[in-house]
Amino acid sequence: MSMTNDLVVLAKQEVGKSAVARIQSNSIVGLGTGSTTAYAIQYIGERLKSGDLKNIVGVTTSFQGEVLARKYNIPLTTLDVIDHIDIAIDGADEVDPKKNLIKGGGAAHTQEKIVDSLARFLIVVIDSNKLVDKLGSTCPLPVEVIPKAVTPVMRQLEQLGGKPEIRMGLRKAGPVITDQGNLVIDVKFKEINAPKTLEVTINNIPGVLENGLFVGITDLVLVGEIINGKPIVREL
Repeated sequence: MSMTNDLVVLAKQEVGKSAVARIQSNSIVGLGTGSTTAYAIQYIGERLKSGDLKNIVGVTTSFQGEVLARKYNIPLTTLDVIDHIDIAIDGADEVDPKKNLIKGGGAAHTQEKIVDSLARFLIVVIDSNKLVDKLGSTCPLPVEVIPKAVTPVMRQLEQLGGKPEIRMGLRKAGPVITDQGNLVIDVKFKEINAPKTLEVTINNIPGVLENGLFVGITDLVLVGEIINGKPIVREL
């Protein structure tokens, strides 16, 4: 079902609110990247400002998240000084029925995977068009690669049955550069039948930093939908 832009925003806001409602005071919170998570960061800021939440520190997964957290006065910490993350909120580009994800549409999947996999509880916030029966059906799989290794890595991805392309920048001449200073290869697979195996196989290619398959780490998926013109949030 297609939603108008206003309704899409409404659905994203509601699902962001619903995720933030699950955060308790005295928590270390992983702050994901993307448009839906951006609303969640805003709502954490609002709950802190109102005094409804106390003693929250955030761990960001991207430069975007850092900028937003500062804007909404959320204190930040780093992985160097903490020994756990209580809860993380992040988005996804695709979610399958087993709550496995493809992420990396925003090229932040490496930091996202570090934070999300450390979190004791990971909430993924999406709108309903991100739900798929099988990963890889609508999205290519992002693979972050050090620049020198791009050509050999692309050859190996082709041998795995993928069609790799270097991601090019919008409003920028040349390729997208990640927060780590690397390139992103988007790989189209006909279908991804064994996501865990593929995740490990791709990460073992020399020169690959990380890929966008997130397997077995999501605890809760919140889906924002518009039903009869009203935003509702359901749990997957």
